[in-house]
Amino acid sequence: MVTRPITPRGGMACLVAAYMLGAAMNPADAADSAVIFMYHRFGEDTFPSNNIPLDQFEAHVQELKSAPYKVMPVPAIISALREGRPLPDRTIGITVDGAYRSVYAEAFPRFKRAGLPFTLFVATDSLDRGVSNIMSWDNLREMQRSGVTVGGMTSSHPHMTDLSMAENRSELARARARFEAELGRSPELFAYPYGEYSLAVRELIVQAGFSAAFGQHSGVAYRRADFYAIPRFALNESYASIERFRLAANALPLPAQHVTPADPLLRDNPPAFGFSVDPDIGDLNQIACFASQQGRTLIERLGSDRIEVRLNQPLPLGRSRINCTMPGPDNRWRWLGFQFYAR
Repeated sequence: MVTRPITPRGGMACLVAAYMLGAAMNPADAADSAVIFMYHRFGEDTFPSNNIPLDQFEAHVQELKSAPYKVMPVPAIISALREGRPLPDRTIGITVDGAYRSVYAEAFPRFKRAGLPFTLFVATDSLDRGVSNIMSWDNLREMQRSGVTVGGMTSSHPHMTDLSMAENRSELARARARFEAELGRSPELFAYPYGEYSLAVRELIVQAGFSAAFGQHSGVAYRRADFYAIPRFALNESYASIERFRLAANALPLPAQHVTPADPLLRDNPPAFGFSVDPDIGDLNQIACFASQQGRTLIERLGSDRIEVRLNQPLPLGRSRINCTMPGPDNRWRWLGFQFYAR
């Protein structure tokens, strides 16, 4: 069954319109891309893989408040990219995955004081359980009233590629019912749990009426990208230094077409991975690719625009990534990432 998101009076559409009013800018300062960051926990040192220490987080907030960045609500960014409207150069979107108590207690007040909008993706079962390290529905309602965009992540946060489509539909339906009961509407944006999806899961999210969906692969959102596989730069204790943050915040897209394999759920491992790139963006011989547990990979260039990545062994079971970068203008880096799932 196809479900449709509810857009309330004064909701997302008004938020987008408010940010785009007066968006005229010098053409030299316009862009067709944006960097989107992803956080999870804040100041929870016992979870280093998805936590950011508060001193590092505060450094990020201070950096984003300074020029030359423009932090915008994620719905406004997606709307501009989809409709072909220019964005300010170095546009930033902020997302948080998981309704952890530290998001409400630590991140929310800091973002609010700094005037930085963000989107929070929620798996509804976590709130219903009422455990101490998860925020309450009252907390979430307060955040929504303050302008935080709430996105969906299913009900139980499963590995969607391991479930049947009937089970995934049930997950989405349960989450939608809880959102509508507690918040009065269901989300328009979706984040794949663990960043994992297949073409079948992607199609299910499209059918469910979501306007966009986000993974957990590094890269830059841009106008011609797949709006149901939007990349985000993940930030945690290992990847949250201010130097790495600035590198990602200033990144540019490495636009790719004709990506193989098309499905992130691998049937053959190692995959015959490749993509095409417009040679006008620069010297494609400077592209470097790195794979999970393999480091820098061998690259073969075919013709003027085709890049083939030669893996020397299968990708690890579960989720893995391949990241490709190349130097861009003004000492900025072009960045392209893919996440695969092997079983």
